[in-house]
Amino acid sequence: MKTHLVRPYRSEEPLRREDQLAWKIAEIAADPVAVEDDVAAMIVNRIIDNAAVAAASLARRPVVNARAQALAHPYAPGSTLFGLASEQRVSPDWAAWANGVAVRELDFHDTFLAADYSHPGDNIPPILAVAQHCGRSGADLIRGIATGYEIQVDLVKGICLHKRKIDHIAHLGPSAAAGIGTLLGLPTDIIFQAVQQALHVTTTTRQSRKGEISSWKAYAPAFAGKMAVEAVDRAMRGEGAPSPIYEGEDGFIAWMLEGAKAEYQVPLPEAGEAKRAILDTYTKEYSAEYQSQALIDLARRLGPRIGDFDQVDSIVIHTSHHTHHVIGTGARDPQKMDPTASRETLDHSIMYIFAVALQDGGWHHERSYAPERAARPDTVRLWHKIRTLEDSAWTQRYHSSDPNEKAFGGRVVVTMTDGTVLVDELAVADAHPLGARPFGREHYIAKFRTLAQGIVPDAEQDRFLVHVQRLPELGAGDLAGLTFTVDPSRLGTVVSRGIF
Repeated sequence: MKTHLVRPYRSEEPLRREDQLAWKIAEIAADPVAVEDDVAAMIVNRIIDNAAVAAASLARRPVVNARAQALAHPYAPGSTLFGLASEQRVSPDWAAWANGVAVRELDFHDTFLAADYSHPGDNIPPILAVAQHCGRSGADLIRGIATGYEIQVDLVKGICLHKRKIDHIAHLGPSAAAGIGTLLGLPTDIIFQAVQQALHVTTTTRQSRKGEISSWKAYAPAFAGKMAVEAVDRAMRGEGAPSPIYEGEDGFIAWMLEGAKAEYQVPLPEAGEAKRAILDTYTKEYSAEYQSQALIDLARRLGPRIGDFDQVDSIVIHTSHHTHHVIGTGARDPQKMDPTASRETLDHSIMYIFAVALQDGGWHHERSYAPERAARPDTVRLWHKIRTLEDSAWTQRYHSSDPNEKAFGGRVVVTMTDGTVLVDELAVADAHPLGARPFGREHYIAKFRTLAQGIVPDAEQDRFLVHVQRLPELGAGDLAGLTFTVDPSRLGTVVSRGIF
């Protein structure tokens, strides 16, 4: 890996195109380096992971509406939609939109956390949609997804967006555009323009994850994927983009991030170096914000030690800056303590999540968010006794570049009404690569089977799993099988109408 200094330039300062970050990203995307076997295997795992969470979300309102919008744009050859027969195709940008919402709706797929946050699996829907439409092979798709993960992870390592309240999809637009460029074998100059265009149109604020969190949290990455498809299409037609988008005097860094004197260190593979960033990422065992994963596991083992939850006086979670300020009491969001809050808001309340996990001994992607569950009086009492505190040691571990030190958990102090104090801590989730039971292929398959149960017929589950595990050998035209079909009764009902 090579680290690149990225900073704003005044208009009169010389900055060669080859020295711009977008060009360097494009060079990585255009590099025909082979994908290593362990990376290809993990890509298969993450396609299974995406399909699993999409299956569980098919009938949820945001997914139903996104799919209805996509179905208003039929196209040939086109791309498939989760839940529908593979012969029913829509325009690839709209497939990226609908499938992206299905993948993101439950907040249940993979994650990478460093200087910023990300869900790199969000790259898969737009890259797969274009691959299906353009008749690419499984090997092409693997190369494209490897690039998408590499660029997103590298940007997340080097450039912090949340400090300036910019949503993390600003890294997803460029990474998805780069991945599509790799998939299609496009030259550097075309990918360069697509990356710049994708960044320009996917820079949004973090209000989507603040206060009353709405369904836009699920739509946001789908929007970035859709914009990436459109950006590549425009660039292929010879159209340009705002440039230099990162370094320009009126550009992304100077005005959206740290200003004219900002400097960032962005790591990227060197020419000929394999793209392995997907191996730094990790999926979720529970449908909740990633920083809650280890704390749910901690609650599972701490709950039996507490026994009578009405005897709890207070619970303090000592954790990282991010956990405290984004999903903890440091966010100062009253909605995070509100029993009538939306699912999206409860997903970003570690106080609620920890209370339910303590009482239930685990977490369920539907039952744990049910309105009647959130309103249970004993849960509300316990929930309101929980607060978070930032601990500098956990913040340091959160930002560590050493995978053996990096941690997303915390230390919990439970004080009982009789003065008894229980203390326990957990650094990483059990499913993390360094956790008690790291996820392997069998766990991804089990997750798919669990979430697809009662939704996707058993025979269709079997067909999908056999097909996806043959990904490296799939030929042009075979990628339409990377979806699943369900009975129309499992797709929910469109209850509203829009323009389309």
